[in-house]
Amino acid sequence: MGKLTVHNGTWTLEDRFAALWRYLPVEVPPGTRGLRVELDYDRAGAVLDLGCLGPDGFRGWSGGARDSYVITADAATPGYLPGELEPGVWQVILGLHMLPGEGTRYRVTAEVFSDTGSVPVVGAPNSAVPEFPVPADRPPRRDLPAAPGRRWLAGDLHSHTLHSDGGMTVPELAALAVERGLDYLAVTDHNTVSHHPELPAASARYGVTLVPGQEVTTAYGHANVFGDTGWIDFREPPDSWLDAAEAGGGLMSINHPIAGPVSWMHPMRRRPPLVEVWHWSWLDLSWTTPLAWWQAWDPAAIPVGGSDWHRPGSDVPLGTPTTWVEAEAAEPAAILAALRAGRVTMSAGRDGPMLLRHEGEFVAVGADGLVLAGPGGGYRRVRGDVARLPGVSGYHRLLSPAGSTVAMTP
Repeated sequence: MGKLTVHNGTWTLEDRFAALWRYLPVEVPPGTRGLRVELDYDRAGAVLDLGCLGPDGFRGWSGGARDSYVITADAATPGYLPGELEPGVWQVILGLHMLPGEGTRYRVTAEVFSDTGSVPVVGAPNSAVPEFPVPADRPPRRDLPAAPGRRWLAGDLHSHTLHSDGGMTVPELAALAVERGLDYLAVTDHNTVSHHPELPAASARYGVTLVPGQEVTTAYGHANVFGDTGWIDFREPPDSWLDAAEAGGGLMSINHPIAGPVSWMHPMRRRPPLVEVWHWSWLDLSWTTPLAWWQAWDPAAIPVGGSDWHRPGSDVPLGTPTTWVEAEAAEPAAILAALRAGRVTMSAGRDGPMLLRHEGEFVAVGADGLVLAGPGGGYRRVRGDVARLPGVSGYHRLLSPAGSTVAMTP
């Protein structure tokens, strides 16, 4: 057994009002090869988030998904970054996400080791687990009109793995994306980038482009940052998230802006380029509430979609909705470039009706009998399996005769 550090006490609502994030010091001496942290608290009406900072900065986050983590030089609990444990004062981060009126008692135990042979790292990417098989078949790609040198890629811009509160490993999620007929998938685990090192190998093995991302998650709203930007500090104001995304060549999107207790509440001086207009929390596709929020927030923002997929049995299947990008290549940089340029359209599902812009016209695919509607209301009925209609500025939707959104393009 290594050296123990114990912190315990009671967090109250007054503590939460004073500071959402609390830092408990742990002395890590030279020669330390592993750190194990365990959190125990009364969960009746309480949710405490868990994370870690080393002397050199961020070392991981698991929020409320875990009550323990291990970090060693060679492996770490998903959500945390492996690597040498620099000597000095480390900090266990506790987020006081939810507390009952009477407060909650807690105990944090931190143990440092000079020999990690007896410190199992459950779920680490390099654990001795069999490789998940590559699907034998994938749905055929759709033949859609695109500009020379480009093609439409089907994808999902919001998904999670075991690196936060998802139920699958990165390889398992990649295989599922292939089975669902997706060409790309943004992996956006909460407040961490520990999944990023796994993405290139999984992309190559499974034949699907995995776009690095992170869901910057707070009690006042969530945002995705796409791209290999480095960790975004969720404790800072959202304007700093946007600055960091731009500095790292990435893109920021406001997530599910109308979604119950995690609706977007943050003020910002500037507006991010993307808005997740279509999310599973759009419970009735005949409602126009998400569209109204988008138009009030920033009508120039590019609308995108995301399933927010976590595990089998989630609210909607992976790729629901499908966000299509007209890209020059199936690689992360090209997908980000297409998003940045607004070469985007969305459909309720990968194989459903679609509405594209091509050569100055609308092209409605698989939409016979649906209604093409512009921002001001009904426009015209679609006739034929592939219909070309005059291209008009402004976002347009394909609607069912009952008024439900089936597809949308900016």
